[in-house]
Amino acid sequence: MSGADEEGDAPALPRGVRLGVDVGDVRVGLARSDLDGMIATPVETLPRDTAVRRVAEEVRELEARVIMVGLPRSLDGTEGPAAHKAREFAAELVAAMAADAPGSEVRLIDERLTTVSAHQALHRSGRKGRKHRQVVDQVAAVMILQQALDTERSTGARTGERVEAVEAEDPTTQHPTQEDIR
Repeated sequence: MSGADEEGDAPALPRGVRLGVDVGDVRVGLARSDLDGMIATPVETLPRDTAVRRVAEEVRELEARVIMVGLPRSLDGTEGPAAHKAREFAAELVAAMAADAPGSEVRLIDERLTTVSAHQALHRSGRKGRKHRQVVDQVAAVMILQQALDTERSTGARTGERVEAVEAEDPTTQHPTQEDIR
């Protein structure tokens, strides 16, 4: 099998585990896929302050190829404080993985309403509201990842916005001051 389908389309995406991440202020939900990227399953809910390190460990242990981080946009597509926090988390994760998982990539996935949908799904399943908090982040991470997996399968390409490593600035670089600009 050549990796391309019979109609000569682009080669299929490489096999490999993908991770899904739902970033919250207090907790971060983590989900994973199977090697073929067919189905997302919950992994765990992480405290926000240790989540970057823990997700990077999972990337190394599972040899994950792609980490899909949910990007919570408003219904009109604008980005607010929650989206900014997700972008910061994604950038921290890229930096944490740079040495140990250079072949892995982090992608931001539009995740409008996944947490609301996760709460609704938990409510329909009979889980009481107080107990939602324990697993809602995992369910949201599953929804983010499953959406990305479905899009990958239908398009044959990675989805979302790739997060690139930010180069550390050289401290000897001179920047113009207000005096220089005048």
